[in-house]
This record gives sequence, C-alpha cells and structure tokens, in this order.
Amino acid sequence: MKNHIPRIASSEITPEGVYLDRRQLLAAGFATAALGTLGASTTLAASPPALAPLTAARNQAVSTSDAPNSYEDITTYNNYYEFGTGKSDPAVEARDFKPTPWSVTVDGEADVKGKFTLEDILKPQVLEERVYRLRCVEAWSMVIPWTGFSLASLLQRFKPTSKAKYVEFTTLLDPKQMPGQRDAVLRWPYVEGLRMDEAMHPLAFMAVGLYGKTLPNQSGAPLRLVVPWKYGFKNIKAIVRIRFTEQQPRNSWQIAAASEYGFFANVNPAVDHPRWSQATERRIGGGLLAKRAATLPFNGYADQVASLYSGMDLRRYY
Repeated sequence: MKNHIPRIASSEITPEGVYLDRRQLLAAGFATAALGTLGASTTLAASPPALAPLTAARNQAVSTSDAPNSYEDITTYNNYYEFGTGKSDPAVEARDFKPTPWSVTVDGEADVKGKFTLEDILKPQVLEERVYRLRCVEAWSMVIPWTGFSLASLLQRFKPTSKAKYVEFTTLLDPKQMPGQRDAVLRWPYVEGLRMDEAMHPLAFMAVGLYGKTLPNQSGAPLRLVVPWKYGFKNIKAIVRIRFTEQQPRNSWQIAAASEYGFFANVNPAVDHPRWSQATERRIGGGLLAKRAATLPFNGYADQVASLYSGMDLRRYY
C-alpha cells in the first residue's frame, strides 16, 4: 500500500485569534495549578474535578468521519492499571490525582535535554482537534475527538541525534496518588516506546484534552500519547519522561507477557491474541450484545502507515 500523508488545507489551520485565545486560556489555568486543570481558572468540584474548555479547530484531513462515542463512554470505561485493573476503577480512583504542576524530563540521544514544565512543552504548540478510532487488545473500540498536537513537532524541538532510533516514554511513578502501583500487576513505572519513524509520522499525536475539554484524570491527564493504528496499550498516559535511545525499549506489557503483547502492537486482525480472536471488535457503549464489526488492518489507517512496515513479518513482529 502506498504511504499517503494527508495534506492539511489552509482552512484547517488554527486562526491566529483562536490560537491566542487558547494560549491565554492555558496560561490562566497554569496560574491556578491548585485547580488541577490545564485550562482557564475554574472551580474544582469535589468529585470529579472540573475541566476547562480548550479551543481548537478540527483537522478534518486526518479525522475519521465515524461518529464519536459519548463522553460518558470514554471517561467511565478505561484501561489504566495505575488506578486499578477494573475498567470502572480509574474514573473513581483518579479523582484526587493532581496533574499540576507537571514536568517532563527529556534525555538520551538528543542535543536538547533537561526538565521542562508543561508550560514549556505547550508554549510553541498550536492545538488542534483530531477524531481518531482507538482499538484495544481486548477487542473493543471507540471513537474519540482528541485535542493536542503532533508528536513530531514536539520531538523535533529536542533535536534527536543520528543515534536516536527509538523514543521511550515513561509514566509518573507515585503510589500515593496512583493506588494501582501499590500492586505488582506490572513492573512500575509504565514504559512504552516507538521507533523514530513511527513517532515522526503525521498521525502520531500528543493529547492534552478530549471532547473540547482538558483531559480527565482517568484519561491520562495532563499529557498522553495517541497512536491510532496501534492497540490501546501503546497510548501511554501521564507522561513524565521522554528518552531517545539507540536500542529498542522494553515496554511494560512486553515485559509482563511477551507471548501476548509485542513491541509494535499494530492492529492486525490476522494475528489472534492467545486467548481470543482479534478478527472482530465491538464498540463500547453498546453492551456485550452489541453487533461486532470486522477489525481493520492498522485500525483503518493502513493507507497512511503500512509502508512503515514494508518487508516485515507482522505475525512475528506483533
């Protein structure tokens, strides 16, 4: 398949006025860190925390036309083992999590390294909205309107060297705030990684919000990865470290169960999970009796990303 990189029309670029409004909105939110949001000053509800709006134009060139799931679907059915192994655990256990202040450490094979506040990360970024399909290895799927920015635009700021073949991401380690980390269900902290060409692909995305608001805690606040052609466990949440490496990182699920979860984790209906088929999926929100649909190779993004894996045996490199 040819590698088709969508061209973004000028009409899809965020207008300067909208951009400045967004910058002012975020600045107000950072000035009131005790509110635990990325956006404008607002009152913190006892449960769950209040979320501030984010202004961003939709990038239609890379967005699916599929209807999004409801906000309730997305925020009450989560895989986030730092807050529990049950799908409903994160929405409850993450209510008191504090996503501000926040910083990200950048190191490894790059010319620009150091500890950067979230404000530093966001300053040069123009936020946009992208509606992406997400497919989880348990054979359920969802459609979410994310707000964020290109992963490549972030990584390029750190000037990775020629030795940087991979980029590794790490989640916050804080058992006091993340009760799931008190159990040895995984090796903590959570680690994920991408090959550099995957990370620089136009579809790879850093999200700071969804449904036009800042990310809820259970969805990975304040900063998470979204790689729509891979299974959901690749989409690491609450990122505190970005490391450029020459060697392939050992991601958490590969360490925990290498026979079930590989490094690449590309959505592939032809490769079954050892305990269930990946050939079909069901959309969350419809219950266990919801009609199943055929799983699409690369989650429907094959035209854009299949060339990244030309010549690879995707049954071996799962």
